[in-house]
Amino acid sequence: MNRYPDYMRPAEELLVQDFGHDEEGTEIEPEIEEDVSEVEDDIDFHACFEETDQSTDGEEEAHEETFWSKTGHLLWSSSPQNGLSRAKMKSIKMTPGPTHYAISRVDDIKSSFLLFLPDTIEGIILEMTNLEGKRVFGDTWKEIDQVELQAYVGLLILAGVYCAKNESPNSLWDAESGRPIFRATMSYQQFCVLSSVIRFDKKDTRPGRSRSDKLAPIRSIWDKWVELLPLMYNPGPEVTVDEHLVPFRGRCPFKVFTANKPCKYGIKMWAVCDARSSYAWNLQIYTGKSTYRRSEENQDMYAVLDMTAGLKGHNITCNGFFASYALSQELLKRKLTMVGAVRKKEPELPPALLSLKGRGIHSSKFAFTDTHTVVSYVPQKSTNVILMSTLHTNAAVSTAEGGKPVVMQDYDMNKGGVACLDKLIDSYTCRRITARWPMVLFYNILDVSAFNAYVVWTVIDPTWNRGKSFKRRLFLAELGKALVTPLIQQRRHIPRTPASASLVRSMQAPASEMAAVSEQGQKRKRCGFCAPKDNKTRLRCCECEAYVCRTHSDLRVTCLPCMNSHTDTSTC
Repeated sequence: MNRYPDYMRPAEELLVQDFGHDEEGTEIEPEIEEDVSEVEDDIDFHACFEETDQSTDGEEEAHEETFWSKTGHLLWSSSPQNGLSRAKMKSIKMTPGPTHYAISRVDDIKSSFLLFLPDTIEGIILEMTNLEGKRVFGDTWKEIDQVELQAYVGLLILAGVYCAKNESPNSLWDAESGRPIFRATMSYQQFCVLSSVIRFDKKDTRPGRSRSDKLAPIRSIWDKWVELLPLMYNPGPEVTVDEHLVPFRGRCPFKVFTANKPCKYGIKMWAVCDARSSYAWNLQIYTGKSTYRRSEENQDMYAVLDMTAGLKGHNITCNGFFASYALSQELLKRKLTMVGAVRKKEPELPPALLSLKGRGIHSSKFAFTDTHTVVSYVPQKSTNVILMSTLHTNAAVSTAEGGKPVVMQDYDMNKGGVACLDKLIDSYTCRRITARWPMVLFYNILDVSAFNAYVVWTVIDPTWNRGKSFKRRLFLAELGKALVTPLIQQRRHIPRTPASASLVRSMQAPASEMAAVSEQGQKRKRCGFCAPKDNKTRLRCCECEAYVCRTHSDLRVTCLPCMNSHTDTSTC
């Protein structure tokens, strides 16, 4: 038995079978506005869609064969059609990578993350959380501000860096085995209180909204966040559409069971990702069967059409759940091509391609129309894989061992965009154990935002930590520290553990004092006032930057309240 789910296996290992339409089905999400991606006029990005020179499989046929589809209304040919009428998508009207909007607003790692968590979203969370806090704790509740909320998010990200998704918060704050930065940022009780009261909507109006919207508890921030994704990054010519499952086993009105996923239970989403960088360009949540919109029939096709609105000239790679002849026809109308594995029960397929009689291992059989190419490949005995493409125009086959069709090579190369996103997010996820599904979606928002911010930042600054193989972990660690630093600098009560107390003091110390007391990486130089003695020191004057020893310096320490009340106090 294969231990890996289908979406992680190469195409030649897939047994393309009659996938029965899931009786549970998935709901068609609300349509997305088409003009969400930044389009740059007069700039063409030339996609490498031309096939390379490949040898054809076997000898040329003496005469052209024709095949009728199962329904008998579509005629296929065994050779490419003369005067091929399909439109060649040679360019896309957008430059792949971060948009001008994102580039102009990114100065450091923290600002790249806050692109996806702006003041509008933080404002909603703060307002709803303070309302819930007052409802639960009454007059004793102290309202949280933006600094505390960002510090809370920073601690979640740091917990992910330490791979502590299944570790109890109590152990993270433990005096002996915990991490000092958690105690230095906030108390364990404060973290637990924030985790329990954080909300995204008004609880008293939720029942009425939930009757028509299953996402009512988090809808206010989810829609705003999804709208930001295509505004920050333009995908390359290859785009992947696939399922994205967020693990969750608690109570949820639209929780699903998926047998071929590593986590069997969870909240299912449709995801559109850049095939190269895995940047999450669009997401939609499946909330179950709809009672007021489209029927479940063809819901997979409508999901792809809704989520790819705004793309033009791209190639869409999808698996057998989405790929179909009807979908490819609709995508062509939008000047989009499609490459995907199709189900054998597709009515437009010719029965001649499904038959294995007389077929050898690694053999390929093609069929063409003016707009479509279908190939049947036999990776092993008694097994064939069917792929459909509106991008490829000939029967090109690789000369490498196995003789894969070029259609399959391109499919294998681009199908893993969403699967790669799932794997990377799970490596350093900030998910915590919770029974509330809105919090599960909130953790997913933070995970995807942090990954997208990493993609944007590494493109804007390609020299950052160049050559290191763990750049994403370094990015998340630096991001988490940047988010918690403002709250640490405001703390009045010093933690009791020595490591945390030292961390708080070091972050609260003035910059001049820090430069004078401890710059471990700085070279020692001779004191300018000890001549002719060779007395070397690391201390420097905060005004003239001259090197000075302890004998010729006046080191004074001032607490923050006194320093704020006496701005003219020297800390040199």
